[in-house]
Amino acid sequence: MIGDTMTLLSLLGRIMRYFLLRPETLFLLCISLALWSYFFHTDEVKTIVKSSRDAVNEFSKTWEFKNNNVAVYSIQGRRDHMEDRFEVLTDITNKSHPSIFGIFDGHGGEAAADYVKAHLPDSLKQQLQAFEREKREGTLSHSSILEQRILSVDREMLDKLSANHDEAGTTCLVALLSDRELIVANVGDSRGVLCDKDGNAVALSHDHKPYQLKERKRIKRAGGFISFNGSWRVQGILAMSRSLGDYPLKNLT
Repeated sequence: MIGDTMTLLSLLGRIMRYFLLRPETLFLLCISLALWSYFFHTDEVKTIVKSSRDAVNEFSKTWEFKNNNVAVYSIQGRRDHMEDRFEVLTDITNKSHPSIFGIFDGHGGEAAADYVKAHLPDSLKQQLQAFEREKREGTLSHSSILEQRILSVDREMLDKLSANHDEAGTTCLVALLSDRELIVANVGDSRGVLCDKDGNAVALSHDHKPYQLKERKRIKRAGGFISFNGSWRVQGILAMSRSLGDYPLKNLT
């Protein structure tokens, strides 16, 4: 009788080892335990799952804008706050006045991108309209006005942010579109791309990167340095060689 019992137990042990140790059986067991824990067992599991879902939603914040033939879409990514900003100023009634499109990709905080969005497009629009009204002759043009305004806004912002010890910075990509021409200016590594009538992508901007020889020489003359920290960076910090804001990197000398 004892021998028969041992034989039966041995047989059951072999059957259990055969089925339970198979990969598909272990997988189904894990799934079953997880479902049972979630629906019938502990509130802690539900809390963990909910926190994970909330984190995904938090990092998936998007900005979407559609107006006439203009659209903007931005995904937050892994940062704590959305640091992207954009502005669209169109003149439907007078197409000789350039429409203004701006993208400002902030880093180190939102202050720089906020400032440029609030001050550059409107002041640029006013100067362009004044230029059109007065029909000034000489060296002024839409391109020179755009360049001057970007530099002026950067100087104004540096004074403001440095007073608050705010080290935020931002890229700046601005396009002026009229019925006669398209002008694009950029600071940093945000990119402007045009799709032509044949479906080809045409670059409208030039990245400013620390590994470029011209940029390396310029930064060295200004008293800075380039080092490799995952990528080539100014002062081991900034992965682009030009930006608006970033006041500590502009006070090197």
